Amino acid sequence: MDDPVLTARDLLRDRFPAARAAFLAGSVLTDRRSPTSDLDVVVLLDGPPAPYRENLVHRDWPVELFVQTEAAWHSFVDQETAKRRSPLLAMCAAGLLLVDSDGLGAALQDEARRRWAAGPPPLSDHERDYQRYILTDLLDDLRGCPDPAERVYLVAHILQRASELVLLVGGHWLGAGKWLSRRLEAADPAVHRALSASAPQAIAGDTKAFATAVKEVLELAGGPLWDGYAIR
Repeated sequence: MDDPVLTARDLLRDRFPAARAAFLAGSVLTDRRSPTSDLDVVVLLDGPPAPYRENLVHRDWPVELFVQTEAAWHSFVDQETAKRRSPLLAMCAAGLLLVDSDGLGAALQDEARRRWAAGPPPLSDHERDYQRYILTDLLDDLRGCPDPAERVYLVAHILQRASELVLLVGGHWLGAGKWLSRRLEAADPAVHRALSASAPQAIAGDTKAFATAVKEVLELAGGPLWDGYAIR
């Protein structure tokens, strides 16, 4: 396969000759690059057909296109920030600026880096208590789960919830899939090791170490919460 940067530049010349700005982002720019890595390309246009997303293959590279206008970029970033997970901010903050015809690219990258460094909105007491309650309830379900198939789903759900709670309490951005693992590893390596190492054991039936790791997560957030919890 061709060099990812050269491939992205070729794609931009071919598909978006009038782009105001464009970024290449993702694992291809890091030591985490793998044979299945794709090219994440953010493109800023003046107007329609933006905004849209598209997946395609270019010179044997799988490509994910995130095509925006300046106004749509800000709207999407605001929506994602409210959810405490912003792939668009991350791509523009850490990505390689390939096109910048009028200074918009540099301006958006500066803004993305500032907003990413500032972190997501803080967790409210109500939100934190809800997360504690959900995780406590799931952990109780796991203790009494005799069904191996159900245990797989419970462990997977608890792993996600526990990882997210650590990030939320610490004021870190959330992630999905592999990015949840990477965000947690960067934020709290010890908790990441404890959860990821014990989850396979829990799925196999030995839940002790996993339950201990999840209890430690709950303590970071204020402890287990079930008895007396109410939503009003």
